Amino acid sequence: MRRRPGHVTTGPYAPPVPRESVTLTSADGARIHAEIHGPEHAPAVVLAHGWTCSTAFWAPVVRDLSAHHKVVVYDQRGHGRSPAAVPAGHSTEALADDLVAVLEGTLAADERAVVGGHSMGGMTIMAAAGRPQLRARAAAVLLCSTGSAELPAESRVFPLRSPAGRRRAHRLLLGSRAPLGPVSPLTRSALKYATMGPGSTAEQVEACARIVHACPAGVRARWGHVLAGLELTGGLGALEMPAEVIVGTADRLTPPVHARRMASVLADLRRLTELPGLGHMTPIEDPGAVAGRLRVLVRNHLRAAGADGEGPAAAAPDLPDRASGAGRQTKESTA
Repeated sequence: MRRRPGHVTTGPYAPPVPRESVTLTSADGARIHAEIHGPEHAPAVVLAHGWTCSTAFWAPVVRDLSAHHKVVVYDQRGHGRSPAAVPAGHSTEALADDLVAVLEGTLAADERAVVGGHSMGGMTIMAAAGRPQLRARAAAVLLCSTGSAELPAESRVFPLRSPAGRRRAHRLLLGSRAPLGPVSPLTRSALKYATMGPGSTAEQVEACARIVHACPAGVRARWGHVLAGLELTGGLGALEMPAEVIVGTADRLTPPVHARRMASVLADLRRLTELPGLGHMTPIEDPGAVAGRLRVLVRNHLRAAGADGEGPAAAAPDLPDRASGAGRQTKESTA
């Protein structure tokens, strides 16, 4: 029986065809698959996906941005078309190495980008905070539906009253090697509960389920162990470039407490946006909101010609939050 592809193949959540695909080599020899979309000389956006996902996860955001932006997406090691690493190759340092390899391998010598990360992708940016390559290449960053530490204690997939019990239950979830099996009504329902908001559509749930189920169980478990012991608050504080944080108010995996804590630590926070009723999969649940924040960061901080056909990018007015009273703006850009 032919195996179903690890993503939907039609509709707005199907991955667009890249302009170019490349294989990059990370510091330890790991091979990283990356894709480049959009015009070659347009302002650049580099996107890192989260745990159990792939480049396909960014499909609707790529579609939104790629007419006027160069958009680079890549598969984290062991995900999508990037081969699994040896057990020792699973660490936040390895994630940082891979991001550096992507930046150096897909951007021109003097090219900078807005760098965005969802979930483990946001943690990747934090892990790379001290790398000179990130400081040289990232004009601004977007941390989307992510956290820097204490994930098992703060998660709400299992809403247990006991903090110790909640921590144990989420550690078991993160480290589980249980096969997910084929996508079915039961697994769609479980995925929607754990990772998405109550208003997510059947099409959105199907897109996420196909991606998550395609992640090998061993890869899922090894990276889950890394996430269970995550401590990147120091790296978060070392991010010196302009930064935005975005989170869904119904996120059970990285609840808004993480976003608010990150906002209090970031050296140059420009905005914290809380999207009402959305879960953890914000780039699929509301790709327009995520693409909109990336677009504002490009306009305000990248200073490259050609953004949205407007010529050299001057400081642009901030976009409003998605719903009155729900979005929380901590600091506005005055650049």
